[in-house]
This record gives sequence, structure tokens and C-alpha cells, in this order.
Amino acid sequence: MYIEELEEETLPDHHDGKQLLDVSNYTVVQSTAKRILVGAGARFLFYPTLLYNICRHKIEPDFHWWDEVDQFVILGAVPFPKDVPHLKQLGVQGVITLNEPYEMLVPTSLYQIHGIDHLMIPTRDYLFAPSFVDICQAVDFIHKNASRGKTTYVHCKAGRGRSTTIVLCYLVQHKHMTPVEAYHHVRSSRPRVLLAACQWQAVQKYYRMKVMEKRNAKDVKPTFASANLLQVAPKFQASRAIMVDDGSIVMITESDLDGYTDGRGSTAGIIGNDLLADASFVCKVQFAGQAALARLSCIWLRYHAGGDAKSGASRKAGLTRAGSIKTMEGSCSGGGAAAEQLGGIGVDIPVY
Repeated sequence: MYIEELEEETLPDHHDGKQLLDVSNYTVVQSTAKRILVGAGARFLFYPTLLYNICRHKIEPDFHWWDEVDQFVILGAVPFPKDVPHLKQLGVQGVITLNEPYEMLVPTSLYQIHGIDHLMIPTRDYLFAPSFVDICQAVDFIHKNASRGKTTYVHCKAGRGRSTTIVLCYLVQHKHMTPVEAYHHVRSSRPRVLLAACQWQAVQKYYRMKVMEKRNAKDVKPTFASANLLQVAPKFQASRAIMVDDGSIVMITESDLDGYTDGRGSTAGIIGNDLLADASFVCKVQFAGQAALARLSCIWLRYHAGGDAKSGASRKAGLTRAGSIKTMEGSCSGGGAAAEQLGGIGVDIPVY
């Protein structure tokens, strides 16, 4: 049932719920009566207006029965049975009928014989428009055929109002036009198209709900809160920072690694010592495994011990350093208070 929205009227403040319900019932009854009257008039005028269109088509060379409005869309009037083979020759493989049953001149079975899909959306003529659900179904039908290179014939009685409503909705969604642009585009191919007020409102509603709302949703950019970032104490802050998308960051500077140098004046030939020459390098540390920082410290000291053996250092110095390493290894295996506090970390160290 089509329910037309009435303009707001000034009602006395003392109206109760029952009286308001009566007004709503009156609205439904009025719309139903309007639909019945329009339907009766449409039935009475169907054949006279159809004959009028046929005469104009025979007399006026520019009064076409159908017109191509897009590469895969043809907009026109109600076809006759003799027109079906001709439509097939034009590449039509889908037909959308917006006529009521009494307006149909071609049965669905005839379309099926010629291998043409037929979608029926019965819609009352003159002052009515297809529902939003019906429009969506019809637009999807056209788009599905177009994506396969198939042409769709969309028609009502004269190819002016109901069928134009469907074509406009297809153009605004899949050809990226505004309703006004789509209307002028169709009129350039079929000048006699004319929409009723409710039909134009249906196009605008479809454009607003299917195009604008999706476009606005795509324009919304997500925002990320920085509250989850690990706060680092001031003594760990470095002079240069790295912007990362990780949620756990620890800054380590040269001052935190002072205890791991070998005390020699020359560091040539040892790659690890070159890292300590930078006064402000930053390490990004990610939490991953248990006591990984302690293991890294042990590996570092062993590397230095190997460098000292190759450089021909004295046995006594080597023993002394080996004792230091052993002490540190004991500290590493014991797990240390710092390692227990950190809980365990895996290391990914970009050096600048």
C-alpha cells in the first residue's frame, strides 16, 4: 500500500492518542482512495494513450519507440510481440517491465523462447514510483547484464516516467552521475521523458542512500589513539626518535651500554665497537622472549673476548677478561633483576 506523507497540520494541544490515530487512519484511507482512483483512470486511459503514441510514432520521425541511453541500456515504450525478435537482434538479453498486468502486451514465455531474461516490477502509472527495494533489484539486474556485455531494455507504457526512474538510478550509481546530470543525459537521447514529483523524489532518495552515504563512509578516516604507547622514563630518551607503529618501545642510548666496552684506546678491526662511536643511536626493542636482553649482553661480551684473543693480548689480560665474562655469564644465567622486570624481549635493532 502506498502511503503518501501529508504536510504537518496545526492540531489543538488537547488531542489525545486516539484522535491522532484517527488522523493516521484517515491518511491511509485517503492514499488508498487516491491509488484506486488513479488506477481506474490509468486503466481507462491505457488504450487511448497507447493509440496516441502509435500514431505519433508513425507520423513523427523523431518520435522513437525506444532509444539507446547508454551502451547497454535501451529505454522505451511497451513492446509488441512482433518487437521481440527485433530487440533480440539489437543485443537485448534482459527486459525490465514496469507495467501492471493489464498493460502487458508480451508474456514472459515469449521472452524466454528468445532467450531473454524478464524482470517484472508492477508499478501503477502516472503518480506513483517503484519502491526502493524494486529499484535496487532493477539496477542490479541492469548492472549484472552490462558487466557481461548484455543489453537491457527498460520500459513502461510510454517510456517516460516509471522506466526513466529506473534508468536514472542506474546512471547515478554505476555511471557516477548526479540525478540532474543523469536526467539531462537521458533527455539528450529521449527528449520526451517526464517524471512525476514522487518519481523524482525516488531518484533523489536512491542517490542519497546508495551513493552519497557510501561515499561519505569512505571519506571517514580512522583515528588511532596513542594511549597504548609505552611511556619511557626520561633517562631512556634519546636525542633522535623513530616513529614506529609498534605499541611497546624502549629507548637505549650509549650511556646505558658504558659497562660493555673493553677499555682499550683502539677499536679498529672490531665491527661491534663502531656502533658505540655514535653518540645518540636508538634501538627499537620488541617484547618477545624470556630474558633475551641478558642473552644479548652475554653474546656481546663473548664477541669482545674473541677479538682480544686474535689481537695477541697477554694471557693475564685474557684470563682477567675471561673471569669477567664468567661473572657476567653467571649474572646472565641467573636472570638479573632488570631481566625479570622486563619479562623477556626479542630484539630488532635498526642503527642510525
